[in-house]
Amino acid sequence: MSDTLAAGPLLLGKRSAFDGLLKPVGHANGVTVQDRSDLELIVLAARKGQAGALAARMEAGYGLRLPSGPKRVVSGSLAAIGTGPGTWLLTRDSEASGAFADELTQVLAGIAAVTDQSSGYAMLRIGGPRARDTFAKGLDIDLHRRVFGPGDAAVTACSHIGVMLWQLDDAPTYEIALFRSMAGSFWHWLSESAAEYGLATGSNDILSAS
Repeated sequence: MSDTLAAGPLLLGKRSAFDGLLKPVGHANGVTVQDRSDLELIVLAARKGQAGALAARMEAGYGLRLPSGPKRVVSGSLAAIGTGPGTWLLTRDSEASGAFADELTQVLAGIAAVTDQSSGYAMLRIGGPRARDTFAKGLDIDLHRRVFGPGDAAVTACSHIGVMLWQLDDAPTYEIALFRSMAGSFWHWLSESAAEYGLATGSNDILSAS
């Protein structure tokens, strides 16, 4: 028996889909990107005829009023993004992936389906004065401030990649979630599209929105 097996099972750490990909481009900070793999991501779907009961239980238990359309609402570190009729993406800062999904499965038994997608989706926070200009090169919707602002959300496509997008503030700052398997393709598009404005990575005051 090897020393590794004798010592017990090998525990694998969580690895971001963007690990090794996020690198600055140019010298300006027109667009700034931060990996949000620290978030726990959960898909919540109301069972037939239980949307009202689900909304009431989430508000009573977590102070979170589920949006009825493509909006983002927040209660502490927990947020809900409306992604379709009776469905939401929940995001929460978490050190123990899966713990909150397990809790919700028990709390919402019989009224909602709960699916932990923390390992299924990749997520970035994208901000800066040229963020809209960058998204305009590939996003299927208009992000002009007159029609899309803080709290607005959309399920759409960016450079033929399915994404969920929401706006955090007027900076503007956005968060975007996509299937983990598409992280490399999305980063290639983003780095090429933002190159003329300068792309910075990591923490930045622009990315400090909650």
